[in-house]
Amino acid sequence: MLAETDAERTTADHTNTTHRWLPVFGAVLGAAVFLVVRGSLTDDGYITLAYAKNLAVHGEWGLIPGSPANSATSPLNVLLLAALTLVTRISGGPHPVIALGVLTVLCGGALGWAWQRLGRALALPLAAGVLGVTLVLLNPFVLSAIGLEVLLIPAVLLVLTVFALEGRPLLFGVTAGLTILTRLDLVVFVVVIAVSAPAIRRRLLPAAGWAVLTAAPWFVVSWVAFGSFVPDTLVIKQTQAGLFAPWTYSTGPVMYYVGWPVTVLVSFLPALLGVVALAGWAAARFGVRWPEFPALGPLAALAGGGILYYVAYSFLGVGPFHWYYVAPMTATSAFAVAAFGAWSAQARERPALRGAPPALALGLTGVLVLAGAAVDAAQGLPWKSPVIFGNWASSTDYARVGTELGARLAGASVASPGEIGTLAYYCECAILDEFSDRGQAVSLVEQRIAKANPLMSLALRINYHWLDTSVAPRKPDYRLRYAPGPATGPDSWQVRSAAKGVGHFTLTREP
Repeated sequence: MLAETDAERTTADHTNTTHRWLPVFGAVLGAAVFLVVRGSLTDDGYITLAYAKNLAVHGEWGLIPGSPANSATSPLNVLLLAALTLVTRISGGPHPVIALGVLTVLCGGALGWAWQRLGRALALPLAAGVLGVTLVLLNPFVLSAIGLEVLLIPAVLLVLTVFALEGRPLLFGVTAGLTILTRLDLVVFVVVIAVSAPAIRRRLLPAAGWAVLTAAPWFVVSWVAFGSFVPDTLVIKQTQAGLFAPWTYSTGPVMYYVGWPVTVLVSFLPALLGVVALAGWAAARFGVRWPEFPALGPLAALAGGGILYYVAYSFLGVGPFHWYYVAPMTATSAFAVAAFGAWSAQARERPALRGAPPALALGLTGVLVLAGAAVDAAQGLPWKSPVIFGNWASSTDYARVGTELGARLAGASVASPGEIGTLAYYCECAILDEFSDRGQAVSLVEQRIAKANPLMSLALRINYHWLDTSVAPRKPDYRLRYAPGPATGPDSWQVRSAAKGVGHFTLTREP
C-alpha cells in the first residue's frame, strides 16, 4: 500500500513539474497570435474597443461620446479593456488596442493555468494541456473575431470548470458571476456545470450567493440606467438575421463550409470529436461496463453546456455570426482533449487499454491543431484581414476613412453606412445607427416585442421594463454610404476588402 502511495505521489509530482509552464506557454502564445492579428481586427471588434475607449476617456457607457447606449455584448470585456486602457496610457493618449493585446495575453495565461490544474487533478499528459491551449489560440474562427469576447469566453468557462472539479464553491460562485458578466447567455454553462459537481451541489446556495454578489451590481445598474438586463445587441442581431437568408444559426456551419471548407473542418472537427467523446463517456458512465472517468463530470457538463447553447441559439432567431460559435466550439473541444488525455493516462496503467486508440485520438487532435496553424499562416504574417471576414473595408482603410471623416464633419453628425465600429473608434464623432443611437434601438425593441410570440414578448417586456421609450432617434446632418467600385467625386473614399474587393464610401448632406 505504501509503495502504491509513493508511486501516486511520484506521478503527481511529475505532473506538477511538467505542467507548471502551461500558463507561460498560454501567455506567450497569446502574445504571438495577437501580434499576428492586431492589424486585421473586425468591425464588431472595434465596437468593443470604442466602448472601452469611451469609458476610459469620458467615463461614459456608449459607442460614441455623449450618447449613452447599451449595445456592448460583453460588459466584462468592456470593463477589463477600459481598465487596461487606463493602466497602459502612454504619452497621455488612450490605447485600447494595446489593452486588447494585454487582455489576450492574460486570457492565454488563464487557459494555461486552467489546463495546469486540470492536468494535476486528472493526471493528464502534458500534451493534453498544450493541445487544450492551442486549440483555442490557433482556432481560425476565434482569431477572426479577436476584440470581441472570444478569448474571455473559453477562459472563464475553463476556470469555472476547474473550480467545479476541485469542489471550491466560493471561487466557483465568483467565477460564475464573471462568466455571466462575460455574456449573459453563458448562464447555460453555469447551471449545467454546477449541477454536475457534487461539492458545488452540496453548497449551491453559498455558490449562488457569491455569483449574485459578483454579477448583480452591474445588472441592476444596466436594468435601471440603461433600461435592460440584456444588451440591445440581442434584438439588433435578431433583426439582422435575414442578412444570411436562407441560412440560420443551426445551418451556419454549412454556410461557412461553402466559403471556407478547410477552415471549417479544422475549426469544427475538434468540437465534433468532443461530442463523440461525450457520447462515449455517457455510455461508460451510465450504461455499459467500461473504465469510468467520474472526475470528468464537470468537463462533460462543459461539453453538454456547449450542446445546449447551440440548441438554444438555434431557437433564438439570430444569424450565424461566426463568433457565436466560439462558446460551443471551444467547450466541446476542451472535453475531447480531456477525455482523450484521461484515456491515454489510464492506458498507461491498464494493460487492457494499451495500444493505438488513445495515442491516435490525441494525435488526430494534434494534427487538427497543426492544420489550424497552417490555415492561420496562409493568411500571411501579420494578417491583413481575418480568415472569416465579410466587412466592406480592411481595418486600415476604415481607420483612414474614420480619421478623415472626423476632420471633415467638424462636429456634425453622420448616419452610419451599416458598419460602425472602426469608423466610430477613429472618427470620434457622432456617427449614428442602432448601435450608438438609443432612439433607433428603442424603435427596434418595440418592433421586436410586437412581432414576438407571447412567451418571448413577456420576457422582452420584463427586460425592458425601465426603458425610456420616449427617446427619439437623432437626426443626422450627413449620411455615409457604401457602394462597390472605385471612388469618384468629392467627399468620397476608396477602400478595399478581401471579402468585397474595391469599393468606396460617399458622404452626402441630409435634407
